[in-house]
Amino acid sequence: MSRPTIAGVARAAGVSVASVSRVLNGLPATEEMAARVQRAVEELGYVPDARARSLKVGRTFQLTLAVADVGNPVYVTMMRAVEEVVAAAGYRLVVTATGPEVADEVALVRGMARGYADGLLISPLRVDDDLIKSIRECDVPVVVAGNVPAKAGVDTVRANSPKGMALAVEHLVAQGRRRIALLNGPVDTVPGAARAKGFGDAVKANGLTPVATVQADDFTFAAGRSAGAALLTELADLPGKRPADAVIAANDLLAVGLMHELAARGLRVPEDVAVVGMDDSELAEQSFPPLTSVNLGSAERGRRAAELLLARIEDDSRAPRRIVVQPTLSVRRSAP
Repeated sequence: MSRPTIAGVARAAGVSVASVSRVLNGLPATEEMAARVQRAVEELGYVPDARARSLKVGRTFQLTLAVADVGNPVYVTMMRAVEEVVAAAGYRLVVTATGPEVADEVALVRGMARGYADGLLISPLRVDDDLIKSIRECDVPVVVAGNVPAKAGVDTVRANSPKGMALAVEHLVAQGRRRIALLNGPVDTVPGAARAKGFGDAVKANGLTPVATVQADDFTFAAGRSAGAALLTELADLPGKRPADAVIAANDLLAVGLMHELAARGLRVPEDVAVVGMDDSELAEQSFPPLTSVNLGSAERGRRAAELLLARIEDDSRAPRRIVVQPTLSVRRSAP
């Protein structure tokens, strides 16, 4: 008589294998589902043995999520979505920060050879040939939440930043704002380059010229406050001293830093200057005034990327997929 399997438990309980894994791993499940799974386990005599399972299939049942900054709210949202998917499949998620430097991203990818995880989901801030090479040669499956060239031969899930910028500009124009500035992050990063191009294309499509463009040193609140001060100083020095009536920031942290600087100078949001962020993170609702922000689908990107990674682990011969998640605009008081 063959040994009972988790698939057999799922069939007997009338649920999915992922649901059985949730119950057996002590993860949240409905009382009805838990009862059905436990009843099937007892009837079949199924005994889960994680150690034997790991040795048999050569897996750790751990996955790594690597992001630039674990404190950034957009990555927190992504992490929660990834964890929900992989936990349902019986995996534990290990989260690590790469920092902003591409050399550290490369070192992390190459370090996967140590065998502490069965797969890597990485959201790189900067991309170069060394990173692409390390991804191609990685000893475990890799999925990129971001934009890398097709030559990397890897599954990717990315946001449509140019369309997100278009949504922000079109909304501001519809509200009568025509002197629009950009507070961007570093343009040598993947998101910074995409935001810059998207903004330039969007203002041109609306028959406008950017009032000013300032580049922050990072995508943080402090960088937003500092770059916001530089932006306001630049605007004050423009001929005719016609200030911007709206600013789009490359992410929510930069936008909130800017709003603090505006308040410090006695400028009102949105009466004097409308502000739009990008990411639509939890911070957007928590700021004052609440921040209008472009939702780039961080939760959806995390979910889709996690699903791709699980599929890649099961079948590494699959053709790479490149998924684009479309943006939406969440309108709040900073730019009603």
